[in-house]
Amino acid sequence: MIGEPKHIGSCIRLSPQLGLNQMNQRALREPRWPAFVAMLTAAGVYVALPEPFSLGPSWLLLAIIGFLLVPIVISAYRRQHRITRILTFLANGVITVAMIASLILLVQGIPRHLETPKALLRSAVSLWVTNILIFALWYWKLDGGGPVLRELPRGMSRTSFLFPQMIGREDRDSLWVPNFVDYLFLAFNTSTAFSPTDTAVLSRWAKIVTMFQSLISLTIIALLAARAVNIF
Repeated sequence: MIGEPKHIGSCIRLSPQLGLNQMNQRALREPRWPAFVAMLTAAGVYVALPEPFSLGPSWLLLAIIGFLLVPIVISAYRRQHRITRILTFLANGVITVAMIASLILLVQGIPRHLETPKALLRSAVSLWVTNILIFALWYWKLDGGGPVLRELPRGMSRTSFLFPQMIGREDRDSLWVPNFVDYLFLAFNTSTAFSPTDTAVLSRWAKIVTMFQSLISLTIIALLAARAVNIF
């Protein structure tokens, strides 16, 4: 009887921790499918590029990403986060290299008038959409060490972006964690307004990456404007 209250007290003390663990378990289950769909879409949009502006056959990128997505989805389902992270970096890198190579080919091809205006417009729009999707994937995967680490207790203390929901967290949901849609919105604003708008960029690597994304978007828009007024 003497030890019983102690046992009950220990259960009472442990129950808040159990509740916190359960909440963290729920937070850890951010759906990964939006990022996988964005990855596949970025590769699919690349198919719209004319052959002279694509790195190899236009269907090759989609085939590579489709092949990589199989082990990515399986490892994510099994919660083998290290394997998922490595394969996702590989897929993002392949899409980024293909996009930059196509942009270089587009810059070289416009003065030569190799393609019709419709083909140039289609190529520019495809690269602009790919630019948004791939940088959204990079932000989502790199910020705070990735989605898995961000969802850990105090994981948001290492984030490189200050979202509006993170201001005054004591008065709001302290468990709020950005998901892929938040980074997609960030990437869209960076490509359209050439700045992250409502989200502050804190770390140096994030500032460099957002500058690079804005530069790519500005280059695409400048090429379209220059072609429209027949500078090239």
